[in-house]
Amino acid sequence: MYKSLLTLAFLIAINCSLFAQMPAILTLEEESHLRDQWLEQRVERILPDLMRREGIDMWLLISREYNEDPVLKTFLPSKWLSARRTTILLMYDTGEKIESLACARYAVGSIFEKAWDKEAEPDQWAALARLIEERDPQKIAINRSEHFGLADGLTAYHYDQLQSYLPEKYSDRLVSGERLAIGWLETRLPEEMTVYRQVMRIAHEIIAEGFSEQVITPGVTTTDEVVWWYRERIRELGFTAWFHPTVDVQRAAPENTESNRSFAGRPAEAIIQPGDLLHVDFGITYLGLNTDTQQNAYVLKFGETAPPDYLVAAHQKGLRLMDILTNNYRTGRSGNEILAASLQQAKDEGLEPTIYTHPIGYHGHAAGPTIGMWDQQGGVPHNGDYPLYPNTCYAIELNNAIFLPEWNKKIRIMLEEDAFFDGQSCEYIDGRQTELYLIPRVLPNHGK
Repeated sequence: MYKSLLTLAFLIAINCSLFAQMPAILTLEEESHLRDQWLEQRVERILPDLMRREGIDMWLLISREYNEDPVLKTFLPSKWLSARRTTILLMYDTGEKIESLACARYAVGSIFEKAWDKEAEPDQWAALARLIEERDPQKIAINRSEHFGLADGLTAYHYDQLQSYLPEKYSDRLVSGERLAIGWLETRLPEEMTVYRQVMRIAHEIIAEGFSEQVITPGVTTTDEVVWWYRERIRELGFTAWFHPTVDVQRAAPENTESNRSFAGRPAEAIIQPGDLLHVDFGITYLGLNTDTQQNAYVLKFGETAPPDYLVAAHQKGLRLMDILTNNYRTGRSGNEILAASLQQAKDEGLEPTIYTHPIGYHGHAAGPTIGMWDQQGGVPHNGDYPLYPNTCYAIELNNAIFLPEWNKKIRIMLEEDAFFDGQSCEYIDGRQTELYLIPRVLPNHGK
């Protein structure tokens, strides 16, 4: 009995030493208060500057219940899980402040004051037209966009309704709110970034836990079993996954062709073996913010206490490619300009790069400049032409291909970490993986 208790205590100590950094997770009530606080701060501090930057004095957001504009959803209070009936939000720049009104049956939280009395005016669209005429805006932004899906949330029916009710002079003042919508979605508050670090730390800790002997038994566990462990772990902790994770294997065996796989398909299931290089692509949603992370692990062979030097060197070259990319971030540069400069510099240094970095925040593939796609390394029309603004976040996603003589094949070091650009430099929100995870972990004082 005494030996059993000692064994249990030892296992608990090992588990705590491996996974002792998981941040506190807020209750739903705490999360609700925080998100509503952020929304009030964003409307007060971010929205006026964006509307004035884009020369917009009125912004209309219109949605029906369960068919919400993705931008409108970010204006809903935390207790509203969807729009209600037809929800119309109107934001008007008076010159001194942003007036926020709800031309709807209800006030929308504490920010959007109810501005439609159905008993006095049964027609909601006529009431909206009156609100617009009273304010006489010069530019009325609506969410219509050819190239940015997140800024294209106004449905055809609602656009037709709006056109049919507006006097001609105001109909002529309708403009695309594309850049305003993108700016709203991509810009982060300092308060949001303080907590974003915690969100990223949670994602990192879940990845580390999955890439360990707690989950993986070499020779037994399959890659798909690890994928589903990640999904279950995310649910168990109370988060959601915004995409289904992938776990894949690169190994010396000639029949392993993972390095040639198109990213259009998922990796084949494989039993994890000693000597494997593992890779995971993983993301969670928490507090309305998303993560997107790719990290790597090495499965130790019998007698090994460290990964082979050639894999360490290959991983370092991947990190170098990340440095090249983030060092090319400049305010005002387009995604395509950053992509071209980074690819050229990397090739000049002897790397074999592929860069496919995207904004992250309210959405996984979020609003902002696209910096390459895995199948568009010559630049991305329209989305890649959007400029880089301060106080925005990016999933630094890329890979470097490298030939390993020891395996007689080329492999890809695939990496992704979330970073924040403050206008001067691009820094990782919770650092990045600088060394491969080891499976099993090498315990202190357990060397050869």
